[in-house]
This record gives sequence, structure tokens and C-alpha cells, in this order.
Amino acid sequence: MSDLKAKFEEAAEKARVVQGVSNDDKLKLYGLFKQATQGPIGDRARPSLFSPTERAKFDAWAAFDDIDKQTAMTEYVALVATL
Repeated sequence: MSDLKAKFEEAAEKARVVQGVSNDDKLKLYGLFKQATQGPIGDRARPSLFSPTERAKFDAWAAFDDIDKQTAMTEYVALVATL
């Protein structure tokens, strides 16, 4: 396992238990995590206005659509370190 992958997995464990995280930071974490683990959002349909939580999560992931998986992992680790 690469060093970055190990740091990413460690940061993901820490992110699960950290307290007092703002909704904006939660959405950034979500978007970066999805980009790092699944890649670009692609041609998935944006959720309806009647599903605000799913729509916010979709938008958070889409915000990182232009970065590669390694960059997403690096940014995720850095964000978790600031929380």
C-alpha cells in the first residue's frame, strides 16, 4: 500500500470520529472522499430540489470533478489535519 493511501485511510478513520465539524467542511470531506475513492462524478443525474441533502452531497462531489484521485487524497488528508 502506498504511503498516500495509508495516510488517506488513517485520515478517513479520524474524520469519522472528529467532533464539531461545520457542514461546509463535512461537504468538502464528502466530495474529496468520493473523488479519491470513486473518481469523477461523470454523467450521474443531479438529485431533485426535493432531495436537498442528496443534492448538496452531489454538488460537493462535483466541485472536485476536475482533480485526480491522488490530489483528492492529498487534499482530504490536509483538510482532516486542520479539523
